[in-house]
Amino acid sequence: MSFIIWIIFGALAGWIASLIMKTNKQQGLFLDIVMGILGAMIGGFLSSTLFNISVTNNPFNPISLAIAVVGAVILTMIVRAVSGKRT
Repeated sequence: MSFIIWIIFGALAGWIASLIMKTNKQQGLFLDIVMGILGAMIGGFLSSTLFNISVTNNPFNPISLAIAVVGAVILTMIVRAVSGKRT
C-alpha cells in the first residue's frame, strides 16, 4: 500500500512543481511522478540537513508535501542547468 501512496504523493508533488516551473505541458504523468518522488528525497534530505526539520512518512502532512514540491522545483532547475535548455 505504501508504494501506491508514494506514486500518488509523487504525482501530486511533481504536478504542483511543474505548474510552478511552467513545465506542465512538456512533461506527462510519468515524469510528474518521477520528479515528485525524487523531489521528495531531495527536499527531505535538505530540510533535515539544513533546517533540522524531519519529514514524516505521512504523505497527507502539508509540510511533507511542501518540502517535496520544493525539492522537485530544485530538481527541475538542476535539469535545466545541466541540459542547457528549458524543459
